[in-house]
Amino acid sequence: MDPHALQAIRQAVLPELPGFELEWLPQIDSTNSELMRRARAGRLEPVLLVAAEQSAGRGRLGRQWFSGADTDASRGSDGALTFSLGLPLAPRDWSGLSLAVGVSVVESLHPDLRLKWPNDVWLRDRKLAGILIETANLADITATRYAVVGVGINLKAPAATGLRTPPAWLGEVLPGTDAAKALLRLAAPLVQALKMFEQHGFAPFQGRFNRLDALGGLAVCLSDGTEGQAQGVDSTGALLVHTAHGLKKITSSEVSLRPLDPPPYENL
Repeated sequence: MDPHALQAIRQAVLPELPGFELEWLPQIDSTNSELMRRARAGRLEPVLLVAAEQSAGRGRLGRQWFSGADTDASRGSDGALTFSLGLPLAPRDWSGLSLAVGVSVVESLHPDLRLKWPNDVWLRDRKLAGILIETANLADITATRYAVVGVGINLKAPAATGLRTPPAWLGEVLPGTDAAKALLRLAAPLVQALKMFEQHGFAPFQGRFNRLDALGGLAVCLSDGTEGQAQGVDSTGALLVHTAHGLKKITSSEVSLRPLDPPPYENL
């Protein structure tokens, strides 16, 4: 990534996060894993770690997230944007943090994007980006944890081998957007969103999430076998599903859409 671009991103974030640093690495196993290793070693400074390639990227539920040349050599080193933002946070309630991050990502990128609970960014019915949040407890500061917010975004058409649904990429709605341009859009608003979440929890993001909800009003099936109609999220970020047995709040489950009830799209 161009040093001038890195400096522009750093200058955009620094007023929001004093002491902030930005690092770019050509290759690493996982940006999330690296920041968690640093946190456990006592390195707790606010930092944005960006990698051109990840050899062992991770997603939710232990899934892999590939980026860079190992994914598809034809995409080059700018086929995906992978970064992790690490900083100390002390919210009263951590519920809904990944949803608040998703709101920030979508609002910073493009109005055609939507959010699939709990941590995916969709373009129409295809996944464009994913979010993984991890935290490390700080023994000497009981109310604070070191939060690592990982984001992976397809910038160019990725390889779809083995995937049930072809993925989406940012170039479909923002042609010519490279990693530096995307990160400049994302970084400062993401820090602002995290600070707001720290102060007020998920409540200020609830309405914003529900306006961007890809599942709202649709028939859904959960991994535990529950079926019903998705009805947005509550003030803690729990997914609300109207089932045959009444309204159910889902806090940790994988959601899939029934193919008989595809989402409508008005911006095609």
